[in-house]
Amino acid sequence: MNSIIVVSLFWGSLALIAYAYAGYPLLVWLLSRRLDRQENTTEKSEAVRTQELPFVSIIIAAYREEDVILERLNNLVLLDYPPDKLEILIGCDGNEDLTGELVSTFNDSRIRLLQFEERRGKSSVLNDCVPAARGEILVFSDANTHMDRQCIKQLVRHFDDETIGGVCGQLILEDAATGKNVDGLYWKYENFLKQCETSLGAVLGVNGALYALRKSIYTPIPPETIIDDFLIGMRVHLAGRRLIYDGSAFATEETATSVQAEFKRRVRIGTGGFQSLRHLKGLLSPRYGYIAFAFWSHKLMRWFCPVFMTVALLANLCLLSQPLYQVTLLGQGLFYLSAFLGMKLGSGGGLVRKLCRVPGMFVQMNLALGMGLFRWLFTRQTGTWERTARSSSHVVSVDEQFPIEEHNESDSETVESDVPSHFSQSSLS
Repeated sequence: MNSIIVVSLFWGSLALIAYAYAGYPLLVWLLSRRLDRQENTTEKSEAVRTQELPFVSIIIAAYREEDVILERLNNLVLLDYPPDKLEILIGCDGNEDLTGELVSTFNDSRIRLLQFEERRGKSSVLNDCVPAARGEILVFSDANTHMDRQCIKQLVRHFDDETIGGVCGQLILEDAATGKNVDGLYWKYENFLKQCETSLGAVLGVNGALYALRKSIYTPIPPETIIDDFLIGMRVHLAGRRLIYDGSAFATEETATSVQAEFKRRVRIGTGGFQSLRHLKGLLSPRYGYIAFAFWSHKLMRWFCPVFMTVALLANLCLLSQPLYQVTLLGQGLFYLSAFLGMKLGSGGGLVRKLCRVPGMFVQMNLALGMGLFRWLFTRQTGTWERTARSSSHVVSVDEQFPIEEHNESDSETVESDVPSHFSQSSLS
């Protein structure tokens, strides 16, 4: 009887891992082909007339971004969107460097600085920036992201459909030194799943670098939230609206400057994923249909893959008296050895590196998820974050390079009346 249980645990764990990474993508692709709705979502191509465009507020929470903030502002003021229908809110979390000062001196009336003297975390900054925003559509982004000039128009065109509550754009990763596209296999795999899930009406969360949301459905998120973009995006479903993905609205961002920085980021994302279940567990109910199906399959199964991998290895060790399981243990050993080599050798040419790259990526990702699960279970979480190191560059303000037309100054009384009392009022520009 015990042997049957152990065998079931072994094969069951392997089956769940295979389903999470291979079975579900195949299944969701087949379903998306049968229930293809993309003509009404990501393939929507009709132009929106300028007079019909909504007022948009771009919101960025910044923490110690003095090296990149001017470059970011240069990018934002050159977006192809009517100046009188766009504002840019920079929420500065703490006053620890020159970020706030650089924003306040940037010569463009569309830019508003919300300076918070005390560092409280990104979630608290977003919660305070949203009420201060005047736009009916909110676009969230990061300080180190570079938006395509057309991306705002590409995002907001979908909001003519009242059933749509949020739109997720595409993030393209670039090498910090060369500027070349370095989207890897995993990133392309994730974007493929987003496209399929859009067809099912089951996009799971958004990418924090570029997404749009109706202001009317935003609800404050807990201050200790770790992955704010995932929680905000999934709450669109709880609000009874649709969340879609549009790859034609894109932005670029540099990859992490080191493997260690990327691993640390993945651990934090893993911790935040488990943390979010407290607020999103209702979406696991079958009454949410394809959303629940995708949430179980794409997220929950994958988050628990480190547990399945551990169970499969331990169960295999308990079954070594049988020849079949001696072979499976050898297979597991070779897989983990190739993963170790993949992590040590890194990227590059050579047959061994190419063969070991995918196992290395898979094990490293699941190691990060496992550490995230451990931290969620045994440590106290806060909403503050340690910024990823950026590559610095000398930046000249855009109005020194391109002629910028003058815009009407914002009404300072209106601005201040919308700002919570703990803002530094002198920081508004």
